[in-house]
Amino acid sequence: MKTYLKITTALLFIFISAVRCSPDFPIDEDGLLITTRAQCYVSNFELLGTDFLTVRSKNAVIDTTAQTIDVEVKFGTDLKNLYPQFSLVTDAKLDPKITGKVDFSDLANPKQYTVVSGNRKVRKTYTIKVTVQQ
Repeated sequence: MKTYLKITTALLFIFISAVRCSPDFPIDEDGLLITTRAQCYVSNFELLGTDFLTVRSKNAVIDTTAQTIDVEVKFGTDLKNLYPQFSLVTDAKLDPKITGKVDFSDLANPKQYTVVSGNRKVRKTYTIKVTVQQ
């Protein structure tokens, strides 16, 4: 019975590997599926503090034409320890990846993130402009 289980497991592994590498299902360097979608935009943006609660004083203003995101944070917010969250169009991805807290304290030099379309051919760079509530 153990031999049958080993053979079945090996065949299943080979089958899954063959399907994964198939040109019908192309994947990018991050292991994400490359699709035919060319849309490329940010639909929502959030800034969280170290307690993972919002630090925004009002909704972020996303301009998909100018590719800017204007966000006002509450007075006293620690700008060196924020967690940005992006909602993107289906199949798009963000570059660079957000792996932890981000320092937004240099208000004169806003952070920039690039949204890459599902087909990986369209790239739009968004500038995040942070202001502090008076």
